[in-house]
Amino acid sequence: MIRTAVPAEVQDIVALHARARATYYPDGLPQDGTDWLAAWQTAIARPDGRVLCVVEEGRIAGLASFRTPEGAQADTVKLFQFHVDPDRWRSGIGTALHTACVEEWQADGRRTAVLDVHVDNQRAQAFYARQGWVPDPDNPPAEGDHHLNLRLCVTGKSVRGGE
Repeated sequence: MIRTAVPAEVQDIVALHARARATYYPDGLPQDGTDWLAAWQTAIARPDGRVLCVVEEGRIAGLASFRTPEGAQADTVKLFQFHVDPDRWRSGIGTALHTACVEEWQADGRRTAVLDVHVDNQRAQAFYARQGWVPDPDNPPAEGDHHLNLRLCVTGKSVRGGE
């Protein structure tokens, strides 16, 4: 089942976020001072954004957080976080969650979706490419940046699988 996350699930969301991110940091998660509990509480509570989660067997198995980014046009949405529990990779959860996001963006009249993905996260880059994401020509990475900026045309996009 895919549904909107609720505040009571924030601890489970933070734990899933940490497990998923740890897979592409070879030296462990960076300690950058981010309070992920507060960040996820804010994301869930934001009236201008959504956190969708996939629940299987009473457990959160995937999650996506998106909203209109600061300074962007109203028809643009940014996918800030997208994670699937590593124990559930290759089970179709990511594709189903991505499809739900795109359908919601289309229903909301969004035309473009953007995201940034860590350069070391080859698995995510391949997943996004299968979903139709391409490098964002308007937002190339800055010198020394460890993220790639991707873009998806939401309008008229046929939602496709591939995971």
